[in-house]
Amino acid sequence: MTAQEIEAAIPHRPPMRLLDEIVSIDENHIVCHKTFSPEDFFVQGHFPDYPLVPGVIQCECCLQAGAILLSRLTPSGAGVVPVATRMDGVKFKKMVRPGDTVRIEVTLVDHVGPAFFLTGKVWLGEKIAARLDFACSVANPRETGN
Repeated sequence: MTAQEIEAAIPHRPPMRLLDEIVSIDENHIVCHKTFSPEDFFVQGHFPDYPLVPGVIQCECCLQAGAILLSRLTPSGAGVVPVATRMDGVKFKKMVRPGDTVRIEVTLVDHVGPAFFLTGKVWLGEKIAARLDFACSVANPRETGN
């Protein structure tokens, strides 16, 4: 899946579109790649002498992959956006640095009404760099008054 196809599935745009390519996708699982650059805004001050990709950015990669997975299962339309509602059990196991390419894998675990429950993993080589469980829903923020 190209950058244009990713942007057709989710509302994220550079510099906050954090996925470079979709490697595979099926009904319950998605695999993506992301190569981080020294020019990425979020590593500019994190940290000047030893740049690291912030953990929250790794989580956001999983959330965006989950949003693409859910875009195939949820209604689409103007103003409809995926919204993270919960993150649990977040663990960071390896440092990710500019220049690293990570593999993001997200699995849909359950679906109850408008809530979708997923598990995300960020792989650096053959080791897990980050892992999280999260929940999402799809909403139209213009209709909720937010």
